[in-house]
Amino acid sequence: MDVTNILHMNGGIGKCSYANNSILQQKVISLTKHIREEAIIRVYNSIHPRCLSIAELGCSSGPNAFIVVSEIIKIVENLCKEMNHKSPEYKVFMNDLPENDFNNIFKSSSTFEEKLSNEMKSQIGPCYFYAAPTSFYGRIFPNQTLHFIHSSSSLHWLSKVPEGIEKNKGNIYISNTSPLNVLKAYYEQFQKDFSLFLKCRAEELVEQGQMFLTLLGRRSEHQSTKECCYIWELMAKALNDMVLEGKIKEKEIDTFNIPYYTPSPSEVKLEVLKEGSFTINLLEVSEVNLNAYDTWNTLEYESQSCESFNDGAYNVAQCIRAGTEPLLVSHFGEAIIEEVFSRYQEILNDHMSNEKIVFIYVTILLTRK
Repeated sequence: MDVTNILHMNGGIGKCSYANNSILQQKVISLTKHIREEAIIRVYNSIHPRCLSIAELGCSSGPNAFIVVSEIIKIVENLCKEMNHKSPEYKVFMNDLPENDFNNIFKSSSTFEEKLSNEMKSQIGPCYFYAAPTSFYGRIFPNQTLHFIHSSSSLHWLSKVPEGIEKNKGNIYISNTSPLNVLKAYYEQFQKDFSLFLKCRAEELVEQGQMFLTLLGRRSEHQSTKECCYIWELMAKALNDMVLEGKIKEKEIDTFNIPYYTPSPSEVKLEVLKEGSFTINLLEVSEVNLNAYDTWNTLEYESQSCESFNDGAYNVAQCIRAGTEPLLVSHFGEAIIEEVFSRYQEILNDHMSNEKIVFIYVTILLTRK
């Protein structure tokens, strides 16, 4: 599987698009807002840049792409007013893999500055937006040119499917039935990828620059814990049921694995300490209840009906579909997709009616030494 050319969130603004099915990711961004505010204040007060360079890594498309950028600019503009400083210029880099729907982002960027000025009730510093269509598991920007790096709900995606996991039969990710070598292969791939990510970002950040990362993870040190594997086990069940009915070949499932890893806080911390370029300011774990979509602000998602937001299984299935459909289509073909997610939704509905299902997120704030 060529992850770089296949992995991307569903583009556009249709019912299966990431733009209309990323409320979970929006909630995570909101929950970590207070930490970002402190980080931006620290960056501005220590550097006072005349041109503030910001990178949003794994930006995808839709309403979430501009949330953090908007937050950052508002904080800096308010600081400038308090200190009687002239507003800086803002250089914003939107990064994702080449197949990402960048058009959806940049269609709205032309009105972004005007909208923000209206919200601030004053003129803000000029904003310049750039696309950076490449993997963040490699260098993206010149040496020491960034002041703040942000990434949310992206770094759990690996650069590739780990090698040597052929015996992970009947599974599409780590499961409690996976052989130990599969668990080891996934962890080693995470170590390689995250270490390279840290090394590259350390070269691109200025001294005292800040990096704020939030990724799906787990509390437990056990890799096959239910809190990180459950959603994939349920999807594997949907696919295996279709094998039993002759709609998918068994070999097709046995050769399909998700390029994904949900680390524990200690695994994240270990790689940061080993790489050595960053000081850890904060490392914490939070959870989002997948049954709680109807309790969240849906203003950004007015195109969806109230009924759909009250259907937890539908929303979870759509959220997973928005992120995995391109991978499934590439491997299984497009013909089975509607049935796979219809079955997946039914399975989710059964389980979500009887138990609480959560996503665990690991958040880490780093300062470049």
